[in-house]
Amino acid sequence: MRIKTFRIGGVHPDENKLTHEVATKVAELPKQAIFPLSQHIGAPAKAVVKKGDKVKVGTLIAEAGGFVSAPIYSSVSGTVFKIDTAIDATGYRKPVIIINVEGDEWEETIDRSEKLETLAEHPELTPEEIVNRIKTAGVTGMGGAGFPTFIKLCPPPTAKAECVIINAVECEPYITADYRLMMEHADEILVGLDLLMKAAKVDKGYIGIEDNKPKAIELFEAKTAGNPHVEVVALAKKYPQGGEKQLVDAVIRRQVPAPPAIPVNVGAIVQNVGTAFAVYQAVMKRKPLFERYTTVTGKQIANPGNFLVRMGTPFQQLIDACGGMPEGDHKVLAGGPMMGKAVMSLDVPVCKGTNSVTVLSGDDALRKKEQPCIRCAKCVSACPMGLEPYLLSTLSSMKEYERAEQEDIVSCISCGSCQFTCPAHRPLLDHIVLGKAEVMNIIRARNAKK
Repeated sequence: MRIKTFRIGGVHPDENKLTHEVATKVAELPKQAIFPLSQHIGAPAKAVVKKGDKVKVGTLIAEAGGFVSAPIYSSVSGTVFKIDTAIDATGYRKPVIIINVEGDEWEETIDRSEKLETLAEHPELTPEEIVNRIKTAGVTGMGGAGFPTFIKLCPPPTAKAECVIINAVECEPYITADYRLMMEHADEILVGLDLLMKAAKVDKGYIGIEDNKPKAIELFEAKTAGNPHVEVVALAKKYPQGGEKQLVDAVIRRQVPAPPAIPVNVGAIVQNVGTAFAVYQAVMKRKPLFERYTTVTGKQIANPGNFLVRMGTPFQQLIDACGGMPEGDHKVLAGGPMMGKAVMSLDVPVCKGTNSVTVLSGDDALRKKEQPCIRCAKCVSACPMGLEPYLLSTLSSMKEYERAEQEDIVSCISCGSCQFTCPAHRPLLDHIVLGKAEVMNIIRARNAKK
């Protein structure tokens, strides 16, 4: 088996895949579900329900707020308690819909049968119909970024898709939700890939899986044997291989240029493995995106596990299901330790992009004392985008935004490889993220004047 990987930078943190072989459980319904209206990149959704309205599982509660946006559906049945604001994973108060849960009544349009539907059985599914069902169901990228899926399937006229790449890498430490999904729903994922390929009008699909998941590689190779249109690609263990640009480089040996270029500019459409599963459910089962696979983990968590969770379920409930919060000081992340965000409250709900609730304890939860830069250039070697993180960090902290733009700060993917590898424990990424945000604002203002 030939092992591939991307060519620039990368690191390999300790994996700590504590829940790798823990079968997925269905999480209990919350007593009250909280639905942020910003669960995706782009404009927030707009509420279409009001206080006192009755809803079912699968009822539309918020419509897309623009072209780059996605609708939101209730994951529970009950009564709309209020439309308010609440703290989300970013730490800011954002508009939310709060629903008091009463029973578990589903919309009748959703096919809840276990029968596997295949593309061959549904010739009526044209590319346009597939894209429309994906859009209507509110499917977004499930790897964390939350980009509306239908937009990727409608590339600009200047770009032509040649293949679909399924991101089954899951290179973040601790997280195993995608792995369990692959082991438990391989057939549905492969139909999802078929649907994505037909929607994108391509006849080649790849599934990239890191070689620390040999069972998944073996399973998907067995299920795609004899299929000339789908290739399983074994990848070396290296972070951030799940980044779109790194995955494209690893799988088809093409490097995506700097923004505004995207993978489809070199012929690839990249979709997370969880997105492929959601596409299958949306198109074949008429099931909107209102639940997802999520890992709940941490070295001091008594019973870490993987869960099928309804959106709107608070983190506290999931941690309680794993034995509760351990004694002492901890940091709770929405996501993994490399790119996850520390949350201010355990009332934060699971959203479309919540692939993990990670509890860091002890030294793992604390920053090391910052020391002077020793000019070792480890951050430069680690950067998968070929940038100079020490320079971008300095320019950002000194508010030299024009120079930071010239040094291509907008290409940073916020993977944290630089900060992870720095022996002086300098907060490189912290400064770069702030600097990139300022540069992006400057670029938007400049473009608005044109």
